[in-house]
Amino acid sequence: MTSLRFLPDAADFDPQRALARVAGMADWVGLRYHREASQQRVARDGKPDCNRLDHSRGAMLEAMVEGQIAYAATDDLSPAGIERALGRAAATARAAARKGVFGFGAAQRPAARGRYASPRVLGPDRASLGELSDTLIEATRRLRASERIVSAEASATLTEVESRYVSSSGADIEQHFLYLTSNFAATARDGGEAQRRTLNGEVARCRQTGLEALDRDVLYAACERTGREALELLAAPDCPDERLDLILQPDQMYLQIHESIGHPLELDRILGDERNYAGWSFVKPEDFGRLQYGSRLMNVTFDPGVPGEFASYAFDDCGNPASREYLIREGVLLRGLGSLESQARLGQPGVANFRAASWNRAPIDRMANINLEPGESSLAAMVAQTRRGIVMHANRSWSIDDYRNKFQFGCEYGQLIEDGRLTRVVKNPNYRGITTPFWNALTAVGRREEWQLFGSPYCGKGEPSQVIRVGHASPPCLFAGVEVFGGGK
Repeated sequence: MTSLRFLPDAADFDPQRALARVAGMADWVGLRYHREASQQRVARDGKPDCNRLDHSRGAMLEAMVEGQIAYAATDDLSPAGIERALGRAAATARAAARKGVFGFGAAQRPAARGRYASPRVLGPDRASLGELSDTLIEATRRLRASERIVSAEASATLTEVESRYVSSSGADIEQHFLYLTSNFAATARDGGEAQRRTLNGEVARCRQTGLEALDRDVLYAACERTGREALELLAAPDCPDERLDLILQPDQMYLQIHESIGHPLELDRILGDERNYAGWSFVKPEDFGRLQYGSRLMNVTFDPGVPGEFASYAFDDCGNPASREYLIREGVLLRGLGSLESQARLGQPGVANFRAASWNRAPIDRMANINLEPGESSLAAMVAQTRRGIVMHANRSWSIDDYRNKFQFGCEYGQLIEDGRLTRVVKNPNYRGITTPFWNALTAVGRREEWQLFGSPYCGKGEPSQVIRVGHASPPCLFAGVEVFGGGK
């Protein structure tokens, strides 16, 4: 099937022509044009529930004056609208130059040129969107494994984004993204007891792809299993309160990586820029190259080149070419998640992660694809080597302090390990820990064959707030001696 886009035609706006009209108004000028459209489909209990289309477009103008950079956004893409926005940005940069504490230059705004497009086979044309609705309705039927399933929900959102970044120094970058997020959930009830089981968690099923990612046969079988597991949780005992060896499945590992690796390594947090809203970090500038963040089995990369992962791209939003870099290698912290601006300010290496959520937000340091690299073990081997432990699936809740140090996570579904065998299902499984001791307790990492892609469309940060897409990939992992507890604590 040929891909048909649902973004409306944008032939009325030429970013290069708009830039040419204002390029002389500052020492350096950048223009980032962004347009986005989302189609959402929701089904509930065998019936369609919601069809929704959202669309926005606009431009972010960026001015550098005497080493200071400022921004102004506009959805008025007329010549006068672009000129007014650039005028505001230049005036702000000029005012900042009188009190500037750090000066920027050409090194922080590369003159890169290139293109990027998401991999896809089936695009969001009308016929396939109708098929998507039918698929979601059938998925809710498969989730209802029993009359005790009192609610079955299925949703999917297809989002198409086009971005073009041009600058007075010669940058010209076009990037075209297609995102698919989906969620499938069954709620079971028996008397006063209710348990909700989702397929991989509420928001974890995020890919940069088209509708081909929804293989109906695979999806329907997974929904049937999800419904059965909701029923199992109704009858299950509560998770025990004790120290156990803990195996986290990839659909929980993604959030463990996100909260206890991704956020604390953002250089703007380490600099203190985010302390009012998103918090600081326990990581200090002198920790890079020295801190034993985890065991020698821990290898973490920033990798924006993984096909289909949610936050893959070729350039960040200041035009910096993106490449794979080790953040942590054999447990040692090597580099942070910081843009060219943060790298210059802190004097530490970073990556191409200067990202904005939309046309009306300025880019800031944001994690993208942060992945735990595969190891040499297997899930079966991890279970077999565990005398007493627990396997946990799919995030349900999380809490972590402002320094990204002490954390507590709740999962949907647990299964005890006794003498190397999976035994009883338990409900309300939770665990807690402290970041570096937890990662230093990493004793086994799954193989490439068990490595899975997940992510989140809702990573919040910044003032004004912006919500952005992130990707995380991991195999199952085994951690020794973790504090585990049930729903009563």
